[in-house]
Amino acid sequence: HPYGKGIPSQRSSELFSSIEEDAKQEFFRLQCARRIEREYLAYDTTSVSSYSKLIKQVKYGKNKDHEHLAQINLALVYGQQSHLPVCYRKLPGNLTDVTTVKKLLLDLDFLGLNKVKLVMDRGFYSSDNINALYKNHYKFIIAGSVSLKLIQQHLDPVRKEMLSRAHYSSKHRLSYYSTTISWPYKEVKKRSGIVNSSKRRMYLHLFHNDQQATDDKMALNDLLDRLEAELLSGILNPAHEKLYSKYFVVSKTPVRGIKLTPRQEAIDKAEKNYGYFALLSNDIKDPLMALDLYRSKDLIEKAFGNLKERLNLRRTAVSSEESLDGKLFVQFIALMFLAYIDTAMRENNLYREYTLQGLLDELDVIEQFVYPGRQPHLGEVTKKQEGLFRQLGVEVLS
Repeated sequence: HPYGKGIPSQRSSELFSSIEEDAKQEFFRLQCARRIEREYLAYDTTSVSSYSKLIKQVKYGKNKDHEHLAQINLALVYGQQSHLPVCYRKLPGNLTDVTTVKKLLLDLDFLGLNKVKLVMDRGFYSSDNINALYKNHYKFIIAGSVSLKLIQQHLDPVRKEMLSRAHYSSKHRLSYYSTTISWPYKEVKKRSGIVNSSKRRMYLHLFHNDQQATDDKMALNDLLDRLEAELLSGILNPAHEKLYSKYFVVSKTPVRGIKLTPRQEAIDKAEKNYGYFALLSNDIKDPLMALDLYRSKDLIEKAFGNLKERLNLRRTAVSSEESLDGKLFVQFIALMFLAYIDTAMRENNLYREYTLQGLLDELDVIEQFVYPGRQPHLGEVTKKQEGLFRQLGVEVLS
């Protein structure tokens, strides 16, 4: 930054507070206008812990970093093809993922995003959300729990067939099956309250991963071993109280002491869906294409990691609403730079020689000279640095 030394905390707060909401929304609208129109947008939320008692949206909720602190939630929309963030929203810390989708749809409409396509994980699945997506004519890919009745009724008849060689993908190392289903669409008319029902076409993509199934079974057996040891020792864990009776019949005799009989039916029921997962889409008919698009949402997980680790957003570290709003916006701009550099490095195979920080360090030694009343000019730029700038899409001025 141009100050030459660290910015005092008070000055940082003043700078953050000076960023107005209208200016931020205008930036988002311009940013949305530049996005790739046909790309899918990944949507997810993360929690940012806070010690502040003055920020209204700091609440106790499900902390995704497993910290016992109050928090705000941060929702981020990310371009699947451009690999760039599109916009974000600050949310109260006690909101669940599933409740945020309808507000997201209003925001996307406000920002002028047309032909929206969203990728979301199963934390956002609900009948109301699916109906809202259909109502707004948005395309989507969303994960659904295989325990849902809608999915079970289509999964049970094809479990054996989908594990055959004909339904195996060597590239993805899993089995797959796809079918067209009808979604029971419902829309409540605002003025009359009348509920209109109809059927909408949807594609159900089912997958089975043998390795995941094996890992889940091992995890269950490890749990059963712990439960058995606790029951036999008499040192019980209150958190496991329901699990004891779910998986074991416990009997006591004066001679043999405690006898445990596994409830095999309960164990079989738990293992039944291991390794299976499902995606629902009103757009993508090909199951493996839908899977690739869904997996691309890992970009957003990396973005959250960059925000918290590289950009120091593990804590809010501000005490007022205005400072927090400004800080989040500055962090978002910084994330755009990081995302752009990361994408350029991947496209040019620069990670074979550099880490992201290593590349920035390579360019950080270039100095700029400023003289009063004259144009500033750069110090020496080596051929190597010039080549790096070109690969990053930056014009090098002589």
